[in-house]
Amino acid sequence: MSRRFVLPALLAALSACSQSSLSNRSADDGLDGGEIQQAQLPAFPRQASLIQIYVSPTTTFRFFVDAVSISVSEKGPIRYTMIARSPSGAENLSYEGLRCDTLERKLYAFGRPDGTWSKARSPQWVPISEGQSNRQHAALAADFFCTQGARVRTSEDALRALRKGAYSGVAQ
Repeated sequence: MSRRFVLPALLAALSACSQSSLSNRSADDGLDGGEIQQAQLPAFPRQASLIQIYVSPTTTFRFFVDAVSISVSEKGPIRYTMIARSPSGAENLSYEGLRCDTLERKLYAFGRPDGTWSKARSPQWVPISEGQSNRQHAALAADFFCTQGARVRTSEDALRALRKGAYSGVAQ
């Protein structure tokens, strides 16, 4: 078999494997039910409800979480809207989920300039990495939502952690 046919065949096989694992999954977000749970999209964020998070000394972007959008369920992921703002003022908005037990994240939707949401085409759970690229997710997990083996239990815990700069695992 020539090289030009091997790569497409391999990609098709991998795609089939990943699609079957998604369709066989009984609970996408730790909830009961046989279908992948669709996250309800939040209201578009307002400047007054944004809380800036520290990511690293080397990033040029600033990252914010919309306080109003935070949702914490007992078994499911922590959901939130994140805003990434470049030094020139350009913004990327995303509605995301984060799992503390597996340290994974999922993108549910992206914000449009007109104030509406565009659902992600193929939302999947992906591991959170400590690398420089997408470091904001690792910071959000390690410093705010999943610190010292303790997961925030409520939206109020998550807000307290973001405002304080860290989550202690103890209600205050």
